[in-house]
Amino acid sequence: MSETASCNDVPVLRRAAMDYLARREHSLFELMQKLSKKFPETDGELLLKVLETLKSENLQSDERFTESYVRYRKSRGFAYLHIKADLGGRRVSDSLIAKHLLVDDEDWQLKAEQLVVKKLRHQESPSFGSKLHRKLARFLESRGFASIEIRKALEKHLRHL
Repeated sequence: MSETASCNDVPVLRRAAMDYLARREHSLFELMQKLSKKFPETDGELLLKVLETLKSENLQSDERFTESYVRYRKSRGFAYLHIKADLGGRRVSDSLIAKHLLVDDEDWQLKAEQLVVKKLRHQESPSFGSKLHRKLARFLESRGFASIEIRKALEKHLRHL
């Protein structure tokens, strides 16, 4: 049987889902999307049944996914607003997002400052309103930092005329 053909075989669907989960944690929504794409002719209710079974066996967990995703994205220099939007797009519940992603985490300010230092390496400090200053602010904003965090991180590195 071709993988892209209809699949009403629960063990095949389960194995495909487990293969995805073996690589990394996935939200229930992500797994549903991937399996729907891999087996486009398969009934959505059957896919959901397979995924609910994996969830009941604790092989799939939105909580584990959220915790892992927040930790990974933070380590890659992304901040609250960006991570929150990403999790929302993966249909993670607001309660799980609130539990694992804290808006007032002290790490955000530190991460913003580390990114500014990294971006400014081998460059002269920018003056307020300069092209470099605006570029850094846009960069931090694209990473999901709040405007207060951006302002504080940049203030420390501004050249005073």
